[in-house]
Amino acid sequence: MADNIGNKAAHDYHLDIPQVQEGFFVKGASHCDWGMKNRMARLFDPKSGNTVMLAFDHGYIMGPTAGLERIDLVIPPLIPHVNVLMGTKGVIRSCVSPANQVAKCVRVTYDTTVLFDEMSNGGGFACDMENAIRMNADCVAVQTFIGAPGESRSLELLCRTADAGTRYGIPTLGVVAVGKQMERTEKFFQLATRVLAENGANLVKSYYCDGFERVAAACPVPIVIAGGKKLPELEALEMAYKAIQEGAHGVDMGRNIFQSDCPAGMAQAIGKVVHEGYTPQQAYEVYETVKHA
Repeated sequence: MADNIGNKAAHDYHLDIPQVQEGFFVKGASHCDWGMKNRMARLFDPKSGNTVMLAFDHGYIMGPTAGLERIDLVIPPLIPHVNVLMGTKGVIRSCVSPANQVAKCVRVTYDTTVLFDEMSNGGGFACDMENAIRMNADCVAVQTFIGAPGESRSLELLCRTADAGTRYGIPTLGVVAVGKQMERTEKFFQLATRVLAENGANLVKSYYCDGFERVAAACPVPIVIAGGKKLPELEALEMAYKAIQEGAHGVDMGRNIFQSDCPAGMAQAIGKVVHEGYTPQQAYEVYETVKHA
């Protein structure tokens, strides 16, 4: 039986050998059903193999967030510049027009709010699969808490969602949460991303860290990096660039886009990095051009 005693440090990541795709461009999805692949092809650009996701689900635990006070005014203008919208069922239904031709990732779990110190202690289903299907979701997102008190419950929610998603051809995004006391190291992210993939996540949202290329190599499904707290624009572009160069298949940014001085410019600059291989400085020039247009 596997345990943590005598567990040797893994080292054979074979970074020079890409994972075999067997006829489909999304990592780890070669053996999925047609419908699952079709939705994955809406999430990830078929040319670059990557994605720009726009996260605006912060209010589900934080309430009105700076930059998202009026989602109906902030998010729609950014839709042409991203591949995927990531939000809650309530906000997508109330603030996003169903006429928009953009992929949708619906957060289907709830957690305790920021009024509690330990967010992992609460949680459950906020949106069942039938509801996600009615919303024509291209993906569903489950928050997980590896190494926190709520780990077991969150993994159960992930497994049940992944099973239902497989039944109906809807990919599951496993989200790696990092609490106040949790380490942000290569070792932790290797563990967390692999555990989510092993439990059925079709793609994983995690964070960039030193040694990220080994984190990405050890995860058999695509990793998209979280933007995290607001950074200066050039720093955010540098983080995205390094992540893509080291094996990430996209970014899921929120505050680094909608809290920017020019959200549309930042969304376009991120897209240039993710899909066209622009360097951070080249992408920053795109941001500046849009900002001062």
